[in-house]
Amino acid sequence: MATTEFGRTVRRWRDRVSPDAAGLPAGGQRRAPGLRREELALLAGISVDYVTRLEQGRAANPSEQVVEALGRALRVTAAEREYLFHAAGLVPPGQGTVPAFITPSVQRMLDRLTGTPVAVSDATWTLLLANPQYTALMGDYQGRERNAVWRNFLGSGSRVVHTPESQRDLEITQVSDLRATAGRYPADQRLRRLIAELRAGSERFAELWDSGEVGGHQASRKTIDHPQVGALTLDCDVLTVAGSDLRIMIYTAEPGSRDAERLALIAVLGTQSMVG
Repeated sequence: MATTEFGRTVRRWRDRVSPDAAGLPAGGQRRAPGLRREELALLAGISVDYVTRLEQGRAANPSEQVVEALGRALRVTAAEREYLFHAAGLVPPGQGTVPAFITPSVQRMLDRLTGTPVAVSDATWTLLLANPQYTALMGDYQGRERNAVWRNFLGSGSRVVHTPESQRDLEITQVSDLRATAGRYPADQRLRRLIAELRAGSERFAELWDSGEVGGHQASRKTIDHPQVGALTLDCDVLTVAGSDLRIMIYTAEPGSRDAERLALIAVLGTQSMVG
């Protein structure tokens, strides 16, 4: 029963969100003003088939991560998010767990940063939301790769080009940040599992975790090796949202520079790829 109500709710709320509000191209004639299933799947990072089965009540027991992702894509309020969890037969994450809710005010701010690569992560550095410009610049992270710490220590890394010194600074900063997050959210089981997996799979992570070294994110310039346009160097700023513990990462280029031209080209290439 809960699964059926969840699917109906997703279907109804999908009609409320226009492509323009979600930062997507309108894409010609539409039978309804809201998002298509394909667009909702793209925004939530899940398959179109799974969205279809959820809406039709044929998929049971959506995970907490799926509900959270759909809620963000549907631009729900805090009260609607709670209802969505209950409709899925789940208990909404409570106090003591890492917040993953993007408030409507933060969402509106992100909507206005069109043309600028922006991504939002939670306090564990798990990617919650990336606009099309960020995805075109950095790639489309899926599964475990959505966590930047896991990706750096156990996964494929990123398109950012590092020197030995900058790689060391990144590792210290990520481990220090995750250690501080674990102190703020001791009841978060997912965070504890992440740390245990990193300690077991990476000697470097375990060494830094046990050393107690402390680092912090600073505004920096990063060189990104893009597979289509080559290397470009951008300013990278990380903002923390007070009260929600979200991290907003923003990449910008000096106006009129070659890097700015390449960044604009990447945005165009990414949009064409998404539409195609």
